[in-house]
Amino acid sequence: MNTYPMTDDERAMIDQVARFSGDVLAPKAAQLDEEAQFATCHLPAMADLGLLGMNLPEEHGGLGLSGPALYAAVEAIAGACGSTASMLTAHFLATDSLLLGADATLQDRFLPDAAAGRTLGAFALTEPQAGSNPADMRTVARREGEGYRIKGSKCFISNAGAADFIVVYAKTDPDAGARGVSAFVVEPKSTEGVSIAPNERTMGLKGGHVFGISFDCWVPEGNRVGAENTGFRTAMKVLDNGRIEVAAQATGIADAALKAAISYAKERQVSGHAISEFQGLQWMLADCATELAAARALAMQAAVLRGTGVRYSSESAYAKLYASEAAWRIADRALQIHGGYGYTRDFPLERYLRDLRIFRIYEGSSEIQRTIIARGLLA
Repeated sequence: MNTYPMTDDERAMIDQVARFSGDVLAPKAAQLDEEAQFATCHLPAMADLGLLGMNLPEEHGGLGLSGPALYAAVEAIAGACGSTASMLTAHFLATDSLLLGADATLQDRFLPDAAAGRTLGAFALTEPQAGSNPADMRTVARREGEGYRIKGSKCFISNAGAADFIVVYAKTDPDAGARGVSAFVVEPKSTEGVSIAPNERTMGLKGGHVFGISFDCWVPEGNRVGAENTGFRTAMKVLDNGRIEVAAQATGIADAALKAAISYAKERQVSGHAISEFQGLQWMLADCATELAAARALAMQAAVLRGTGVRYSSESAYAKLYASEAAWRIADRALQIHGGYGYTRDFPLERYLRDLRIFRIYEGSSEIQRTIIARGLLA
C-alpha cells in the first residue's frame, strides 16, 4: 500500500482509515455476517471520518481523494469487513452518477449531504431480465405533467432498504435501446409508489443488504440526471469507477486471507515443525502473494487514470476480472493451508470465500469483462 502514488495528506488519511477499520470494523465483521445485520450500523462513525464522501471533490463536501488513494481506502475497509465496503461502494455508485451526469443544481441538492453521511444513496440499474445487458431494461419513464411517471422493477439493489435517494435508470425512449436510457433521483422515503421488498438472503456479504424495488411513482423534471437519453453513458462511466472499487474489495479480502494464512503457517506445528518450513506450503504462499501483487498493479493502472478524463473502460475491466478471480484463488489456498480448521466458522476463511464469490458476478460478470476487453482489442 505504501507504494501507491499518493500525497502525504492522502497517506495520513489512509493510515487513519486502516486504524479505524482494524479497531471498529474488523471486530464486528463476524457478527454482521452471522446475524445478517445491515452494515449501516457503522454509518455514524464512518460519517465522522468523512468516508461517505471520499469519492467526491471538496467543492461538493467530499475529501477529494485521488483514484489511488480511494482504491487504498476501499481495500483497507474491505480487508476488515467486506459487508461494510459493499455498502460504502454502493453509495459511491449513486453519488458518482450525480457527479458524472447531473447538472449543478441537482448536485448541490444531494451531494453535500451524501458526502457528509447525512444521507445514503443507492444505484438502481439491474433488472430481473436485464442484468448483464442493462440496455434491455424494461423500466420506463414517461412524461407526465412537469415530470415523469416511472414504472418498472429493479433487483439486487444494494442499500435500497435504507437509502434516502436512489438513482434509477429507466427508458425514456423504449425503442432506442441504450440510447433511450435516462437517469432520475427518486427519494423513496417521501415518494409514493416506491415499494422495497425485504432484503435478499445471500451467500456472502450478509451485512451488505440488497433489495428488489418496484416503481410506479412520479418525480419532477428537476430530478432527472442530465439530459434525456444520456443515462446509459453515465451508467457506463460510473461502472468504470465501480469496477476499480470491486477490485479494491477483492484485493482487500485477499490480503486479509493471505495474512491469516501466513500467521497460521508460522504457528501450526506438525511433527515438531511449523508448517511454514515446508516448501510446498511456501510455494502456495508465494503464488498467493504474486497474484495479489499482480491484481493490485492492474487495479492501480486503472485507478491512476480515474478522474483524468482519459477513457479507461478496458483498464477497469482488466482490474475487476483479474482481481475478482485471483482473490478467490488466494482465499481458497489460504483456507487449504488452515486445513479442517479453515472450513469451520471459528476462522474467517470460509467467510472470505463466501464474500468474494459475488465479485465475479456483480457490476459486470467475468464474462462481461472479457467481452469489454475483447471489444477494446478489436475496435
